[in-house]
Amino acid sequence: MAGDARARPYLPFILVALAAFLTVTSRAQPTEVKVGLIVDAASPVGKVATTTIPMALEDFYAAFPNSSARVRILQHDSGGDVVAAASAALQLMTSQGARAILGPQSSVEAAFVADLATRAEVPVVSFSATSPSVSPASASFFVRAALSDAAQAGAVAALATHFGWRRVVPIYQDDDYGAAFVPFLVDALADARAEVPYRCALPEGATHVAIAAELYRMESEQTRVFVLHTRAGLAKKVFAAAAEAGITGAGYAWIITDGLTGLIGFVDPPQGVIGLAPYVPTTPRLRDVKKRWAHRYMRDHPDDEPAHAVVGCYAVWAYDAAWAVASAAERLSSGDLSSPPGLVGGKGGPTDISGLGKSRSGEKLLRAINDTTFEGLGGRFELIDGELAVPAFRVLNIDDGKAKGIGFWTPRHGLSRHVGRGSSKAGGELSPFIWPGESTVRPSGWAQPTSAAKLRVAVPGRIPPSYPAIMHIDVDPVTNRTTAGGFVIEAFEAAVRLLPYALPFEYVKADPMPYDQLAEAVNNGTYDALVADMTITAKRSEHVDFTMPFIATSITMIVPLRDQRSSNKWTWVFLKPLRYDLWLISAAFFIFTGFVVWAIERRDNERFEGTPSNQAGTMLYFGFSTLVFTHNEKLKSNLSRVVVVVWVFVVLILQSSYTASLTSLLTVPQIGPTIVDYRTLLLGTEKVGILNNSFTPQVINQSGLPQDRVVRYPNASSFQEALLNGSIGAVIDETPYLNIFLQTYRDNFTVTGQPNMTDGFAFAFPRGSPYVTDLSQAILNLTESSEMSRIERKWLGNPDDHRSQGGGPFTTNHLSFSSFRSLFVITGATSLICLTIHLAFFHKEGYWLPLPWVMSRPSWKVRLWMLAKLFDRKVYSETMPGRNQNDVGAVASPHTSDHVSIVGRLPSMPHTSEGSVEMATRTTSEIEPVAGG
Repeated sequence: MAGDARARPYLPFILVALAAFLTVTSRAQPTEVKVGLIVDAASPVGKVATTTIPMALEDFYAAFPNSSARVRILQHDSGGDVVAAASAALQLMTSQGARAILGPQSSVEAAFVADLATRAEVPVVSFSATSPSVSPASASFFVRAALSDAAQAGAVAALATHFGWRRVVPIYQDDDYGAAFVPFLVDALADARAEVPYRCALPEGATHVAIAAELYRMESEQTRVFVLHTRAGLAKKVFAAAAEAGITGAGYAWIITDGLTGLIGFVDPPQGVIGLAPYVPTTPRLRDVKKRWAHRYMRDHPDDEPAHAVVGCYAVWAYDAAWAVASAAERLSSGDLSSPPGLVGGKGGPTDISGLGKSRSGEKLLRAINDTTFEGLGGRFELIDGELAVPAFRVLNIDDGKAKGIGFWTPRHGLSRHVGRGSSKAGGELSPFIWPGESTVRPSGWAQPTSAAKLRVAVPGRIPPSYPAIMHIDVDPVTNRTTAGGFVIEAFEAAVRLLPYALPFEYVKADPMPYDQLAEAVNNGTYDALVADMTITAKRSEHVDFTMPFIATSITMIVPLRDQRSSNKWTWVFLKPLRYDLWLISAAFFIFTGFVVWAIERRDNERFEGTPSNQAGTMLYFGFSTLVFTHNEKLKSNLSRVVVVVWVFVVLILQSSYTASLTSLLTVPQIGPTIVDYRTLLLGTEKVGILNNSFTPQVINQSGLPQDRVVRYPNASSFQEALLNGSIGAVIDETPYLNIFLQTYRDNFTVTGQPNMTDGFAFAFPRGSPYVTDLSQAILNLTESSEMSRIERKWLGNPDDHRSQGGGPFTTNHLSFSSFRSLFVITGATSLICLTIHLAFFHKEGYWLPLPWVMSRPSWKVRLWMLAKLFDRKVYSETMPGRNQNDVGAVASPHTSDHVSIVGRLPSMPHTSEGSVEMATRTTSEIEPVAGG
């Protein structure tokens, strides 16, 4: 009893300790969440996954030790077999109670398992099924925690553009993994104006002999750029066979996709290969994981080579996928975690696919996985529509078995040396690197092929026989070999020689048809290209893509040259030597000079006296008589003599020039065009000749010329005869044809009218052809050099020799005012100066002209009349009006001794009658001139 009493005081402490122990024990028992893992354990990806996923879960629970849920991995080895993967998935979902599945490894397995899991509503999180053939869009419970292969197609196309490669050959594995990627690659290359001339599909179990045979075939072709997209085992065989075939040396370019770059230790690519890898930012956490992962991998797989222990994209994706599943399981409610695992509501047994039940927590777990975001090993982990977001790709250069970063590619910025920044160069920018064969020279991407299919280039079969210089085609009846020549053909061959790759082609004589139909034949694949004198039009551009024009053209007109002296316009030939402006200026100066002489001589020379009409006649007669130097009026003032001397000098030059020009018009044939411009042609009735081509009639129809005035001719000789006999008045065609025509008949015809510019001649290819951009660039280089000018002069002659617009070599030009402007300025200035000096002396000698008083009159007509009457007086009073009321100026009448006061009478004009010419006349008529001393 005493012992019990002594133990009782410790009983409360024992109970409290026991309760605490039970509480701690209950917290340390988290709910188990079973997650299946289906991989091919013997494959490189399977080895990476079996090491990475347990390590990722350990790291997660070390970071979150108080987690309420613990993921338990249930691993199944599918051996790469679809049926085995499906069987494992059924077992995991039904009997083993897996709430989610990591994997399966391959895209073929993933597609089948994702369909089963979607029926059972069990999330499938794949870290290695990168083929676009399986996606959350086709299986709603499928989650891709890796990058889709389609995401890197743009990066491959950007590399092709950056290095100027226009032809790329994909070498891919012939299954869902490889074949599903090729359409995305082809589309991306097409957007970059590159093409895939052929595709090399290899089965997974291809032998060394079969691979070598395909590679030797590729070596005989032209393209030297290859994109390898296979699994690691097949890629290693391809590189081994390529090294034996000698196609991994200088001049070749190899690109491997991210699936191979992530397993670079298993692939062993040769030096100089370009690789793509998802961008993983370097962090202390990544460096720590890499170090621990390499040790763990070699512990789990001791028979592997140390080169295999490299953390690639598959290791990063598997690590983040396991972390995302653990994080999503942690966010499930206790009720969801406490519900029994497995499927409910099934109608059949565990192997009855059609009667599968549904998972109780699958939908919530899928939602939690899709909403999970965190800073993962590969950067920001975020799922968009069930797929991992594409941040960027690294561009790597394989050198001595190591991958060296040379740049980045992002969908937004393209290629650049730094991630997240756009390059200042249009095609991107990368660091220098080593090419295959330890070369530093960028491969051109092509070589002279030995068995490549030739481009079938159509040449029109209906070419006007008068224009062999434009283009001609001949078919050897014995060998059936087609040869072509002429300006168009030589321009095309010169442009092809400037391409950065070989372009094998052969000429094919096309069936006779209009050019619009030929364009449609190129579009439907009858021909691979069309080389012809084809003008770019909007209608033809609907069917084909045109290169840059290799020659500028225009629609213009040639007309006959005729002697203009036989026309009715030649009646007024005496007016032709001087242009209208010179006629008008000369007449004005004749009158002006006569007026100046009259104004100076009027007061002192009796020959310029008389009635106003006589004075006007004398003034005009004197001015125009200087034209033939018959002016007999004797001049008394030196000022007027200076005016006349200068003016006579000008008249002498005008007369001599007129005489020479008129003599030329009357004696030399005046060759000129019969039709000056298009307006004259439209207003006339002459017919117009055109060639039997498919473009010129459209322009003529738009110009409004009636169709009954259009005559078609088969060749240039028909033009010449019709123009000379008057059957047609003009020929309308494009300048290259007219230049050739004028080379033969230049003495009888000329180019006239304003040219109607066209888009020029160009070569035609099917829509979307990659050759259009390259040939356009070659044509630009050709036209900027002297080569195109040499070709044009060789076949078409010098175009400047045929571009005269105004007639033949004997046409006389009209004399215009601009030729004599300085002479008229001299004589005009001389006359004005002399007249000014005369008026100044007139005022100084005491002749009074009451300008202020006259200008105060209310009407300009009265002012003008009074000034004329005052200037016409011979003598003026020396007394200023208004100076003294008693000292009034007067003028003595020649007929009486009385004096008439000017100031006393003129101001008496009534101001109420403004502009009264009658009153002004009556008042000023009393002012009579007298003989002044």
